[in-house]
Amino acid sequence: MADVTMGDGLWAFVVIGGFIILAAAIAYAKLRNKTGPRTEAYTEQKTRELYKEQSAQDRASTP
Repeated sequence: MADVTMGDGLWAFVVIGGFIILAAAIAYAKLRNKTGPRTEAYTEQKTRELYKEQSAQDRASTP
């Protein structure tokens, strides 16, 4: 009977430990993936430029 209790306790430890590790990994990824205002502004500007270029190409190729 002691083996069943030990196995249950180990399983609970694995599940709780896995949750903690997963939460830590997600938190780490979120913190590492932040961009600064300068990078965000640069990305927005380049995206606008690409959209303008694509629109110009679409207008030029439309008969």
